[in-house]
Amino acid sequence: MSKLHPANLRQSRPSRGRGPKPDRRRALELLASCRDGCTEAIMVAHSFTIELMLELVHSGLATAKAERVVAGGYTIEVARVRITEVGRALIGGTDP
Repeated sequence: MSKLHPANLRQSRPSRGRGPKPDRRRALELLASCRDGCTEAIMVAHSFTIELMLELVHSGLATAKAERVVAGGYTIEVARVRITEVGRALIGGTDP
């Protein structure tokens, strides 16, 4: 089971600071550019760590949801990560 599985996640309040760290910003910009969010595998392919994704979810900047997909005749479970409105506001420089 993926570490991003919703059963493993707890929401917390987003941190207030100057702005996101460079890797956080890059991850949020990727998520913002994808209407349906990105799978965990796509995020890892873009060099983002599971720990960073967990940090985004725990800070309220992104959500993660388990989805079942059929690939090669097999049903598998994947984690889809999506940016939240708070995450969009953080990279856009506006208040939520």
